[in-house]
Amino acid sequence: MSSYSIKDLEHLSGIKAHTLRIWEQRYNLVQPKRTKTNIRYYDDTDLKLILNVALLNNNGFKISKIVKMSPADIRNKVISLTEGALAYEDQIHALTVSMIEIDEESFDRILSINQRSIGFDETMLRVIYPFLAKIGLLWQIGSISPAQEHFISNLIRQKLIVAIDQFVYQGSGKKFLLFLPEGELHEISLLFASYLIKREGHRVIYLGQSTPKDDLIEVYNYHQPEFLITVITTSPDTEDLQAYLDELGDIFCDSELIVSGYQILRTPVELPGNVRLLEKIEDIKGFVESLEAKENAVS
Repeated sequence: MSSYSIKDLEHLSGIKAHTLRIWEQRYNLVQPKRTKTNIRYYDDTDLKLILNVALLNNNGFKISKIVKMSPADIRNKVISLTEGALAYEDQIHALTVSMIEIDEESFDRILSINQRSIGFDETMLRVIYPFLAKIGLLWQIGSISPAQEHFISNLIRQKLIVAIDQFVYQGSGKKFLLFLPEGELHEISLLFASYLIKREGHRVIYLGQSTPKDDLIEVYNYHQPEFLITVITTSPDTEDLQAYLDELGDIFCDSELIVSGYQILRTPVELPGNVRLLEKIEDIKGFVESLEAKENAVS
C-alpha cells in the first residue's frame, strides 16, 4: 500500500492542505497515520476518499452532507456522476481512484464516456495527459507503487495501440521513424505521436522502447525517413544528453529530428541545427498539421 503526505493529497485532489486539516478536525473525515518517527501520512483508502469527496464537492455537494453519507453511498454517487458530463478535473480524480483500486472496468468506463463525448484526441490531451502529469510527481517520489503505475500505463498503451491500428497507410505522405533511446521505456507519448502521424496519412516506422543505436542506424539507412521522433524521459542521463543529441544530429544530418520529454526539457542543451524541440509531445499534432498545410500551399 502506498503512503501520501498531505501535500500529495492536495496535489492530487486540488483541495488545499489547510482545508483538509479543517475537515479532519471538524468532521473527522480522515485520520492520518503516523510513522515510528511520528511523521503523519495517509494511505490509499484515505486518498480514494479525499478524491471522491473532492469530486462530489466540485459538483455541488456540501462537505457537511458528504460526511454523513456511507462509503457505499459515496461510491454510488461518484459512479453516477462520472457517467455524465463532468469537468475534466473530476474525470482525472475518477481515473486516479481507478488506478489506486487497480480497477480496469472503471478506467474503461471513464475513458469510453470521454471518447464518445469529445473524441480520442481530446480525451488524450484534456484527460489522460493531465492525469499522467498529476501522478508523475508522485511516481518520482515513490508515493505510487510500481504495480499501480504499470497497471495504468499498460491500459493507456492498449488504448493507443487499438486507436493506431484503425489507420492503414495508403502510400502517400511523409516518412517518420519513431524510437526511444536505449534504456528508455516510457512509451505512451511516442505511441500518441504514432497515432497522430498515421491518422494524417503519413508512414510510420515504429521501433519503440530502448532502441539500440546500431539498429536505429540500420533502419534509418534502409528507409531514409524525412523525420525522426524520440521522447527522452529518463534516458540518457543529463550528463550524457548533449553528447547524445550531437551524435544523433550528426548521424541523421539529412533528416529532421524531433525531440521531447521530461529529461530534455529540464536539461540545458544546445540543439544541433537539424534538431527541433517540442515543449510537449502533444505539439506533434500541430507540427503534423503544419506539414499538411505546406503540402496544400505547394499544390
